[in-house]
Amino acid sequence: MEPGEIAESGSAAPFVAIDFETADYLPDSACAVGLVRVERGRIVSRKHYYIRPPRREFVFTYIHGISWEDVRKKPDFAELWPLLREELAGARFLAAHNAGFDQGVLNACCASADVEPPDIPFLCTVRLARRAWSIYPTKLPDVCRRLGISLNHHEALSDAEACARIVLAARKQGSFAGAANQSSGASSL
Repeated sequence: MEPGEIAESGSAAPFVAIDFETADYLPDSACAVGLVRVERGRIVSRKHYYIRPPRREFVFTYIHGISWEDVRKKPDFAELWPLLREELAGARFLAAHNAGFDQGVLNACCASADVEPPDIPFLCTVRLARRAWSIYPTKLPDVCRRLGISLNHHEALSDAEACARIVLAARKQGSFAGAANQSSGASSL
């Protein structure tokens, strides 16, 4: 799907906002995921899952507060994949802040689990916020503060919901058209 097709899909097109938290520096180390599904311009579901990563070492506990003890008895990505795939079904795009990161985690986790990644384009809410409102810096807390969106940063479900609300705000003010971009080369924070 081309970026213009994402924008042309309009406010009725279903999408899923997604956010991963990772345990270590490798992209297959997802330890949590938040998914917020939007249909006809309304949030219809919110899902949060802990994921047992392939390694016990946690480097980023100081950022997200998740440790091996929190996830050691949780499903690994392969076990969780059927639920995730169901939540992504029919989505026209996936929205994520700094989408290249989340797309990389999704693809790496799918590869590790030996499952086909979804063929759904990503929309980067960093780029959307820059184009729609000229927000700089464009870290998620900065964008949320500017748009009045509640955020518990680095909690996967809160981050995903913030991304969904950024897309909805851009659609509401008519800034969505032309602002959508696939994540290849997505700007970093």
